[in-house]
Amino acid sequence: MGRGGQLKDRDEPERRCIVTGEVQPKRGLIRFVVGPDGQIAPDLADKLPGRGIWVAADRAALDKAAARGLFARAARAPVRVPEGLTDLVEAGIAKRLVELVSLTRKSGRAVAGFEKVKGWLAEGRAKVLLQASDGSERGKGKLWTPTGGRWFGCLTASELGLSFGRDHVIHGALAAGGLTDKVILEAGRLTGLRGHDDGNAAVGKE
Repeated sequence: MGRGGQLKDRDEPERRCIVTGEVQPKRGLIRFVVGPDGQIAPDLADKLPGRGIWVAADRAALDKAAARGLFARAARAPVRVPEGLTDLVEAGIAKRLVELVSLTRKSGRAVAGFEKVKGWLAEGRAKVLLQASDGSERGKGKLWTPTGGRWFGCLTASELGLSFGRDHVIHGALAAGGLTDKVILEAGRLTGLRGHDDGNAAVGKE
């Protein structure tokens, strides 16, 4: 069983976190590289050139890596760490997640609003249930995690609203396929940074 309760894929690439020393699937880690100017830069898309330095998608781990010189140790060279690195990473992942949900909506694989989401859940069309972290717990508790799917509560109502072209959204659902797997990956990382998984208002079944 991997991070976030997901079954570990034996073929999934793994990397070692420089903070915990644990080897785990890349999806639960954030890649950093040392830029030409000697500054540590988060590589959220895993595309920047250079040797990767990996840290668990966890606020405490990132804070520790920045404060204790672990990036320099891993790079085996002096490096500069941007001020507020953890907040920078969090904002970057949140932006990526909002954009991914928006693209999923535009492809017709996402709906918002209590009744539409409930309908998709009842019909078995939903793979992911998204609920705003600052939404009413009573209202969120009336919906349930899709069978065999995932629940995330790491975005705020305004962030979720941005994904759906509205001011605020409390409930959203995504169908399988398309960019949904990428949404799950980024939402898992953001959950690690924001810690909104323990307050899951959605129950396991209807």
